[in-house]
This record gives sequence, C-alpha cells and structure tokens, in this order.
Amino acid sequence: MDRRSFIKTGLAASGSLVFAGCNGNSVPSYLKDHADLYRQDAKIGALRWFEEARFGLFMHYGLYSILARGEWVMLRERIPVKEYEQLTEQFNPVNFDADFITDLALEAEMKYINITSKHHDGFALFDTRQNDYCSPKSAAQRDLIADLAEQCQQKGLGLFLYYSYAADWRHPYFYSRDAGWKNARPAYEQVPEQYKWEKDEDFQIYVDFVHSQLREILTQYGPLAGVWFDPIMGFYSRPDLFPMEETYALVRSLQPQTLISFKQGATGTEDFAAPERSGHSLAERLDDPEKKRVAHAAWESNKNKHNEICDTLQPRTWGYNKNVDAEHKTPDQVMKMLDDAWAADCNLLLNTGPLPDGSIHETDVATLREVGKRRRARMS
Repeated sequence: MDRRSFIKTGLAASGSLVFAGCNGNSVPSYLKDHADLYRQDAKIGALRWFEEARFGLFMHYGLYSILARGEWVMLRERIPVKEYEQLTEQFNPVNFDADFITDLALEAEMKYINITSKHHDGFALFDTRQNDYCSPKSAAQRDLIADLAEQCQQKGLGLFLYYSYAADWRHPYFYSRDAGWKNARPAYEQVPEQYKWEKDEDFQIYVDFVHSQLREILTQYGPLAGVWFDPIMGFYSRPDLFPMEETYALVRSLQPQTLISFKQGATGTEDFAAPERSGHSLAERLDDPEKKRVAHAAWESNKNKHNEICDTLQPRTWGYNKNVDAEHKTPDQVMKMLDDAWAADCNLLLNTGPLPDGSIHETDVATLREVGKRRRARMS
C-alpha cells in the first residue's frame, strides 16, 4: 500500500471511530477543548468551538489557478469545456505543502482551514469515483484534501470543505442559462455537446452526483468541521430544483458534528451564515417575488446566529490573480478586518489564492505571520 492510500485508509478509520464515539470517548482533535460538551451533543460542542474559533484560513485553488486570472475565468472568458479540461494535464501542485499551510494558519492564530474541494468549474481536489475530473487523476496524481486532512487532524485544526453545489459549469445536467441564472453556464455562442440538460427533471441527475460526492468527502477524510456550500445566487435563481433539506440531512447523518453553511442561507436551517465582506440579504438582486421571499426569509433566520464573514487578501478575486500582485492586503488592514468582524459577533474567514504550483503568495505569508505576532502581543 502506498503512502497516499495508507493516509486515506487511516483517515477513514479515524473518522469511523469518531462517529461511533459521539457518546463515547473519541473526540475530533479540533474539538479537544470541548470534549465533554461534544460527548453530550456533538453539534452543540461544535457550535461552541466555532464561536470561539474566530479566525480561519480560506483557500481557493484549482485548475483556474494555472491561468492566474481568478476563479471565474472559465465563465468570464467563455473558455470551451474541452479546452478548459486540458488544464488537468498541466495541474501539478508540486509546492502545495499541507504541513507548511497548517503551520502558517497556526502561526496566524487561526483555528480552522477551508479549501475549495470543488469549485464552479467542477474540478475536484479529492478522490472521486463519480468522474475522472479530479486531482488524483490529473497530472498531479495527488489527493490534496487527504494531504490537508492529515495535517489538520495532527495539529488540531478544524477542516471545512467548500463545495460548489449551486454551480457546475462542466456537469452535463446542471440547469442552463435560460433556466434562471446567467452564470449557470458560460455564454457560449453555441451550446457545447457536453451539455445535456433539457428539462427540470434532468437536474435530478446532477443532484444524485452531488450527493455521491458529498458521501465521499464525508467518509474518506475523517471528521470535518464543516461543509461550506456555494454559490447562493445559483440556488436563489432556482430554489425549486435543490432538495436542500435532504442534502443537509445527508451531511448530518454521516457526521453529526459537521457544521453547514450556504452563504446568507438557503433554508435558514444552516448552522451559520457566511456572507462575503459584509452581512446582508441578497434579495434585492432578485426580480421574482417568490425568489426574493426565499432569499430574505433565509437571511432573517440566520442573521442573528454567530456567523462568519469571508474576505480576501487580494482584491476582488478569490483564486490567484497575477494582475493584482501589488495590491494584497497589509497586516494593518487585516487587523481592522478582524476587529470589524468580531465587533459584529462574526468569525473572519480570510482567503488566499495559492499560486499555480500550490505555494502561498509570499506577501500573504508575511502578512499572516505578522498578524499572528500582533494577536499574540494583544493577548499577552
């Protein structure tokens, strides 16, 4: 058995022990300070941990990183599906170092890490049996989520997995641009042969695919602190297509302590909301009264919880954008972002876009280290 298979086998085994032990002795490493509460009620223990965590590292990384023009490059530049898929032959994150990343998060006084396990382009950073569009079957030949899960468990960091549920620009049966949302697909002049969606009933094929991948990430990598769904406008545009409560029930049945977020909220039953940069409803973006009602009701149900604000170290884009290399945030700016988030009773989830080779931008490394020094000085 090679090292990667050994790691995955070990993580799966440790995960099964944790789940069986929710009322016993096994406790996920990131919840060790809340062990008694976790044993009484796994979800309550996890929520208490999240309230105290305050600061997390976000990472947008995938095929789009190779192009260095942000994570929406496939849609914005209307790159054909088959052409975009060829990036898998170049995807080789030789400097994606989970040991370094987790140490950096700890040095910055962060308590958890969130990474894009699958973004809107449909490419997965984990080992999936649903297709061949994933990092272990790319030039990388690596399961990046396994690498990160191993280090997070060793060091007591919570691991959240971002999953693009309400957008997939590659899957044949995601709904079309004409069915409700302009960003559901790139605006190609001709519909690619890969796109098979014709009617609402076809969307169930995509939902089944999502649920299969969620089972994989929830059973292959040990205890997860959370699953972080995106993009919410894809849901608000067609809320009738998404069986959200069924999806949430699947997550909670497999890992009771795993927290669920879906930006401002899809149903209002999320464990926390995670709006970008500031907290507000997105209902004003919608014209249809029923869709507006759904968006507003979800936000009203979530807004008074202990929530999370997500923001970026580089301006505007979340995936690496070489064009803004000189505009990354300074330690002073990050400290203000932290103070503002905490004043609003929110955690701050701060994003870096790893470079094409998987390394962290040197400016972001320096900033996070300085922020950690300042935080420790405050606490001393």
